[in-house]
Amino acid sequence: MSAPSITLLEAAIRVLRAAAPDEKVAAAQNAALLQEAAASLGEIGEYAPPDRPARPQQPALVSPAQTPRRGLGSQEGRAALLHAIGHIEFNAIDLAFDMAVRFAGAVDALGLDPRRFVTDWIAVGSDEARHFGLITDRLNALGGEYGDFPAHDGLWEAAAKTRHDLTARLVVAPLILEARGLDVTPGMIKKLAAVGDQKSADALQIIYDDEIGHVACGRRWFHKVCIEQGADPTATFLMLKEKYVPGVLRPPFNHTARDQAGLPRLFYEPN
Repeated sequence: MSAPSITLLEAAIRVLRAAAPDEKVAAAQNAALLQEAAASLGEIGEYAPPDRPARPQQPALVSPAQTPRRGLGSQEGRAALLHAIGHIEFNAIDLAFDMAVRFAGAVDALGLDPRRFVTDWIAVGSDEARHFGLITDRLNALGGEYGDFPAHDGLWEAAAKTRHDLTARLVVAPLILEARGLDVTPGMIKKLAAVGDQKSADALQIIYDDEIGHVACGRRWFHKVCIEQGADPTATFLMLKEKYVPGVLRPPFNHTARDQAGLPRLFYEPN
């Protein structure tokens, strides 16, 4: 087998530099194919990510208070909900590939396996691209498309605060923000099914099942990094959570899914 023409990290950078949704999704799929074909070939590459991933002109980014209400009693309400979910998945593509590129060097410096780290997060990013496709397909079926509604940039802004700290990024992105999705998605699935939109409910079920594995990936790498640094995982999580996401994490919590992902309850219910 001949060596691939680009490295894994070059492929990940192409995802971050793609602005158009279809181009970003295609780049994520290509990176996943390269990951599968190049597991033992060549160097992973040495590339730094852009400060901010490229984004399309639409949707307009506004404050959370300016995003549309998402009542499900109308087709427009369901479209607004699906658009909000699609925007989260679009951001999640960039978060996963940024994780791979930005922190591969830090993982290597700790004596951990940077190739495994990169391939793990490329796999997560590929899932997120597939999720985005599932949601936009449903949005299209309702007569809409990604960009029709304003959205907020809170997910990326939260992650950007941790751009210089691998451990903090693992806490904020998969272990807090993505874990929150495990809490709220089952309720959305039930509401969509209740109003007769079973196809959208089924799409969210696929996403929910995959996200358990994504949170588990974050938990696994967080634990490895803490052990290599000689740090206690629970104490480290609580310290970084308070620094970057101050205040009490609000219940209810989906204990079943969080337990499946390996999240210790002391992380989010310390008392």
